[in-house]
Amino acid sequence: MTKAELIEEVSRVVEMTRKDSEVIVEAIFDSVVRALRGGDKIEIRGFGSFRTRQRQPRVGRNPKTGARVEVPAKRIPYFKPSKELKDLVNGEAAVPSDGHPPEAPPSA
Repeated sequence: MTKAELIEEVSRVVEMTRKDSEVIVEAIFDSVVRALRGGDKIEIRGFGSFRTRQRQPRVGRNPKTGARVEVPAKRIPYFKPSKELKDLVNGEAAVPSDGHPPEAPPSA
């Protein structure tokens, strides 16, 4: 799904104009970026969490010339999906937020 498709989906689901939906999607993305830049962790229950990880400086190689290149330390964004998201993607029944699996219907 592209960003444009996400905007169209939001527009359709909440019955707003495409422009209003675009503002909402942009605001969410901007908020995530601002929080990660500030070193904060973002946790969306039932979806996953975003955080940054520190990469140490290292020596790399230019694939074209084979020359050694110093790669500086940097922070990279990292996403960890929630168990509920993993289960939904794999087609398994999601466990409700109370942590108890749904009860099976009585057999007749």
